[in-house]
Amino acid sequence: MEATKRPMPGDTYVVTYLEMLAPPAHPVPSPPANVRLAVIMAEKPPVEWFLYLYRTVGHAYHWIDWLSAPVDDLQSFVQDPEVTIHTLMLDGWPGGFFMLDSREPGICDLAYFGLVPEAVGRGLGHWFLASAVAAGWARDGVHRMTVNTCTLDHPRALSLYQKLGFSPARREERVFKG
Repeated sequence: MEATKRPMPGDTYVVTYLEMLAPPAHPVPSPPANVRLAVIMAEKPPVEWFLYLYRTVGHAYHWIDWLSAPVDDLQSFVQDPEVTIHTLMLDGWPGGFFMLDSREPGICDLAYFGLVPEAVGRGLGHWFLASAVAAGWARDGVHRMTVNTCTLDHPRALSLYQKLGFSPARREERVFKG
């Protein structure tokens, strides 16, 4: 796993906001043949399921925003009918997840995407991200997909999003609060 250097409070990082204005012209590639895979959308998932995935995927990349959020806020977000969690089951265990947020009309935000540390480096990232993008565009009324990444995320995250058709819309510098 290629984690980023642990930021200290006061360190700066850059967030890149990306968008895609039309579905990709290329189909979703075939998944790797050497593993048993399934992508399963959760029905009214418990907050702890989301937090398990969020912690497991995001720990190396310093995802902390939801860890101190009030349970009611988490519950509202995770169980909103316009927000869905899709879990990658890999050889029978959770290998990653993506979360689609369509609360804003016409826009599908890829709110979260990632693999657990044990799944990184197994050739799943491109296929799984293409699957997430296809699922986003399959939603009714979507005319734009968005995602953001930052310099604390996986070192290849930005280039992978761009490879799949997202274009940078804006960048902003932030200060890590820890």
